[in-house]
Amino acid sequence: MEFHPITDNVFYFQGAVNIGYVRFSNRQGMLIDAGLEEQTMRKVIKTLKNKELPLTHLFLTHAHADHYGGAAYLQSEHKIYTIAPKFEVAILQEPMLEPLYLFHGVNPIKEWRNKFLEGKPVKVDLILEEAGEVIEGDARFKTVDLPGHSYHQFGVMVEDILFAADAYFDVEVIHKHGIPYIVDAKQTMESLEKIKKLPCAGAVPGHGNYEKNFLPTIKENIQVHRQMELLLFSLINHEKNGLTIEQLVTKACAEKGITIRNVPSFMLFRTAVTAYLTKLIQEQRVKLIVRDNQLVVESSSV
Repeated sequence: MEFHPITDNVFYFQGAVNIGYVRFSNRQGMLIDAGLEEQTMRKVIKTLKNKELPLTHLFLTHAHADHYGGAAYLQSEHKIYTIAPKFEVAILQEPMLEPLYLFHGVNPIKEWRNKFLEGKPVKVDLILEEAGEVIEGDARFKTVDLPGHSYHQFGVMVEDILFAADAYFDVEVIHKHGIPYIVDAKQTMESLEKIKKLPCAGAVPGHGNYEKNFLPTIKENIQVHRQMELLLFSLINHEKNGLTIEQLVTKACAEKGITIRNVPSFMLFRTAVTAYLTKLIQEQRVKLIVRDNQLVVESSSV
């Protein structure tokens, strides 16, 4: 992981998953997210120690294992004051909830409980009910409510730098995914529009590069989400008798050139497709019905 300065006090570790760092004083400093695993956090701790930067706080933006997987190790090695938004905290404290909801509430078997879907439990000291200013010791920063990719995801703003978590992705990353993982398409679009209006000097996505001029990247994200909506709407309209959600996932992945190689991956794509589908249902463009004991989605014009 490469350690990049943004301002005199704001930095980020760039890797597969970005980790932010803020120095509030000579005594207090905060990580923003914790990476996927212990190995990542070992490197982060070593870098901060070598540069004589304090580490006293941890902010977790949302409860996906690639963003909090290293937190338990960090807490075992340091006295860390941990902060996270409500609801996400429930998953951070009981990580099996993620594979549980992905698999429709079925008690997940061992193969579905891997490090990508379930990190180790995290102790949270401060649960944020609402976004806004946070003051804890020397730590002073603002949070921004950015749901859509996760249920109650918060971004962090310090010195006009936005750590946006997974509210948006680097252009290369979002196209690589094919179908971006989201849980609410409407909220995803609203969060992107919110970011466009924030008074930021630059922004760090959860995956990708820091950019001073990040608006083109935000616009590209919006375009990708709109294209996914249009693709799904077109696939549904093309079938006079509608499609099951599983058929819709299969067709959407085929259109995007995606080959699903395991069961957890299928469930992630199914969740994302259903999130876009829910927006189409809310807008009364499509509808869900039960036909021949199957859950079918069809055009509302049928």
